[in-house]
Amino acid sequence: MQITVLLFAAHREAAGTAALALTVPPGATAGDVWPLLIGRHPALRRTAPPTAVAVNDQVQPADRPLADGDRVALIAPVSGGDLIELVREPIRIDALLEAVRHPGAGAVVLFLGTVRRHSRGRDIDRLDYEAYEALARREMTRIAEQARDRWGVRLALVHRLGALAVGEISVAVAAAAPHRREAFEAGRFAIDTLKQTVPIWKKEVWASGSEWIGQEEPAG
Repeated sequence: MQITVLLFAAHREAAGTAALALTVPPGATAGDVWPLLIGRHPALRRTAPPTAVAVNDQVQPADRPLADGDRVALIAPVSGGDLIELVREPIRIDALLEAVRHPGAGAVVLFLGTVRRHSRGRDIDRLDYEAYEALARREMTRIAEQARDRWGVRLALVHRLGALAVGEISVAVAAAAPHRREAFEAGRFAIDTLKQTVPIWKKEVWASGSEWIGQEEPAG
């Protein structure tokens, strides 16, 4: 199969082109494109891996199968910026870490919130998350800006939406700073503030029922 790969910023300069044709084997996925490109353009090894992959102008998970003629865009990390995302596919930890690392960072702190089996005396089957996405992104961006202004950190803040099984990652925060104290404090501030202010709702689902957390009927 042949696809077209679009490159931007440092990836474009390293490969010497903004677009190229790439032959991929049958069954190849979006996540296979980067290693195939590195084999063709070794200079890409000196750049950060993409933080996301878009297929035909839509961001897709790494395991998305490719088809002949697909147009694949590798999203290069944004220098100096924060990574703010709401996603419906599994959260990519490597993308978070690459997004925040920089030469001035002496510490990178990573927090992962995961779905636990037991909650409020029940055995949980799954959690369902939904969000007011436009407002949630705006509030997450504000949190990142506050953390940057207060602690001088670079922050990645990603929350997953949809149905999540026990053990899956629901939210991830990565904070990079010159020293560990700032990284720890900024990471804690980000997750605590997200839980308090970002419009993301969680429903616990168990064998005999379900309930939106925070919207229980008052005791009587």
